[in-house]
Amino acid sequence: MLDTTTAILWLCLFAAVFAIPGLLYARRQNDKPEDFIVARNSQGGSATMLTLLATTMGTWILFGPAQAATWGGIGAITGYALGVLAPRLVMIPLGKRIRELMPEGHTLTEFVLGRYGRGMYGFVLVIMLFYMFISLTAGLTAIAQMVALLAPVPLWATAGIVMVATLLYTLYGGLRVTIFTDRVQMLVILPFLLTLIVLGWQATGGLAPALTGLQEKAPHLLDPLDTTGLKSGLTFFLAVVLTGLFYQGTWQRVFAARDNKVIRNGFILSGVLSFPIIFIMGLFGLAFVGLGLPGDGSVALFSVLMPNMPLWFAIGLLPFGLALIMSSADSTISGLTSMLVVDLRRLLPNTSVHRLLGLSRWLIVLVSIPVLYVASQGFSVLYLFLLADLLCCAAAFTVFFGFYNARYQGWNAMLSTLGGLVAGLMLFPAPGEAATHLLESFLLATFVPVAISALLLLVPARQPFDFAALASRVRSLES
Repeated sequence: MLDTTTAILWLCLFAAVFAIPGLLYARRQNDKPEDFIVARNSQGGSATMLTLLATTMGTWILFGPAQAATWGGIGAITGYALGVLAPRLVMIPLGKRIRELMPEGHTLTEFVLGRYGRGMYGFVLVIMLFYMFISLTAGLTAIAQMVALLAPVPLWATAGIVMVATLLYTLYGGLRVTIFTDRVQMLVILPFLLTLIVLGWQATGGLAPALTGLQEKAPHLLDPLDTTGLKSGLTFFLAVVLTGLFYQGTWQRVFAARDNKVIRNGFILSGVLSFPIIFIMGLFGLAFVGLGLPGDGSVALFSVLMPNMPLWFAIGLLPFGLALIMSSADSTISGLTSMLVVDLRRLLPNTSVHRLLGLSRWLIVLVSIPVLYVASQGFSVLYLFLLADLLCCAAAFTVFFGFYNARYQGWNAMLSTLGGLVAGLMLFPAPGEAATHLLESFLLATFVPVAISALLLLVPARQPFDFAALASRVRSLES
């Protein structure tokens, strides 16, 4: 539809359109290190809502929900959409609690270290870093594959353009600039989403042709009580909900919100708006099956749209895709920066914060090399995503139960987490193996820690944890 040179030129132009305002905004701000990392108490309700929505709307929304619908039907779509909504609601009490316990906090790992000690801290740190690496890689892979559907552009070229542009403004300006560019990117994302839905309706001829085809070819996909669909939906729900609680970009926005009212309104609105978007994206997968279109279900949305796609829309997909990936990639990069600075400060206590910021920037540039390599190969990272999800499921109850229960000790958390991880891995599929018992694996990883924790709480406890001590253990970066 587009030739290689034209597509690359458009990509460079649109990437610059998103990056340059961020760079100019950063120059005007001249933020201190604390503002660079968390922009503490600086964001109002609309900014918080838009940045959370932008962070949610990664390139994966063009592939994941539709693909899930092709084999899980309406149940999978519902579980997927609820899985995106639920973490936003759960984060409201958790966000208020962590701000109360650590007014000068920056990361979830700070809480885990102060609450449970080094063992649990190391496990959660690995989980969060692994998840962010996989998330960034998957996002770059998705945008590269989307562009390849429109023009014969090498995957490495697209991934490289996106990565360089995003690194430039994110590493220069920090979280406050990331939130600013999220708002700019949402000006592209929301109108284009509406346009995409309208063109999708026209391409399918409305609901009737797809529904008729589904009733003939795969009626089970329309049945909300279908066993396969229900299992798929519950699997997606558990995986997306519990993994979302370990995303550092979200915790940064908790500390950046002006007050608890902003947290409540911003998280509720972003969650409520994300639900219909994910659900509608999933419907493209049902249309793909119902219309009997050729191709792979992973690109179902494009299979529906491309036969009648006008040139202006094909070109418009480039800034739309860039806005989706850059709005999520910059949050991941900013989250990685905050974790590196905070943890390097612990390892190098005599090093200035400015030098730690510089070191973290270079480390992220180094990390971007393997990210770009994997993204340029077009590998599926679904298996690694599922593994990261399982790790998060095993740690979720143990980490967040400690937000409230003072009798819960570090050794309780470690034993319970390890028990859940072992139980979940027993049924977790090996690479290349059919995911026959994936739901059972996630259920065991999620609920075995609850059972073990309940039993361990029967053991006479030592001195209950003093939550007031957390505030004194976490210092501002400028102190």
